[in-house]
Amino acid sequence: MHILTFDIEEWFHLLDTNSSRNEEGWNSMESRIHKNVDRILKALHNSKHKATFFCLGWVAKKYPEIINKIDAMGYEIASHSMLHQLVFEQGKKAFKEDLTKSICSLEDVLGKKITMFRAPGFSIGSANPWAFEELCECGIEIDCSVFPATHGHGGFKEFGQAKPALVSVNGKTIKEFPINLFSKYGKNFIFSGGGYFRLLPYPVLLALFKRSEYCMTYFHPRDFDAMQPMLPGLPLRRKFKSYYGLSSAFSKLEKLLKEFVFTDVRTAASKVDWDKAPVVKL
Repeated sequence: MHILTFDIEEWFHLLDTNSSRNEEGWNSMESRIHKNVDRILKALHNSKHKATFFCLGWVAKKYPEIINKIDAMGYEIASHSMLHQLVFEQGKKAFKEDLTKSICSLEDVLGKKITMFRAPGFSIGSANPWAFEELCECGIEIDCSVFPATHGHGGFKEFGQAKPALVSVNGKTIKEFPINLFSKYGKNFIFSGGGYFRLLPYPVLLALFKRSEYCMTYFHPRDFDAMQPMLPGLPLRRKFKSYYGLSSAFSKLEKLLKEFVFTDVRTAASKVDWDKAPVVKL
């Protein structure tokens, strides 16, 4: 199964940078989200694919028309937090408050229940298993926050598999769709979204997508915006990771949309035999 997802946030919602760390700084920056989301929606409309949109509660508060437009076109909407903060930096109380605000913000706009979530930076791991408990208590049924390998924000190497699984914590269970991996030379590689997607040539991407029975994509509007400003104060390595390949990324996406059949998270979940799915106990 190939699952298509987008994290709906502004171009300046990069993690680990002081220039855009909090909401106060965001208000002084140019907004580019409307045209970037419209470009994605047009591509999806033309290709007839399903997709799930993990949206910031901040976007729902500031630009409810974007959320309404995504919903009106029939796409699935989920939470991507309220203020795009790393979960392991928040702590349990702050995480629950942020999560609750994001769900309420989206539900107030949509009039529909929010039951899916993805953490910014895939920042839920073995060090903060309480996050899964909080997700369950807030009505989240499906999570897509696990990066089952070493990652810049920690990752969850101990997760054990890069395929749908059930996560069980203190009697609470949640369905998990982690990021997929490609293993080569004893190392795990990621290719299905973000900077990894922009860095790799299309023939390599095509081969990896064809070899993957399970593939969870994760794209951002900024991934396709070659004209976006550059955030100040970024180290050279981060500039390369965040800005390389912007001009060619959208054409790669369009080619993949012609090559594969993509679906949304909800449809993918309906096709999993959860009685036979692996269980990760934390």
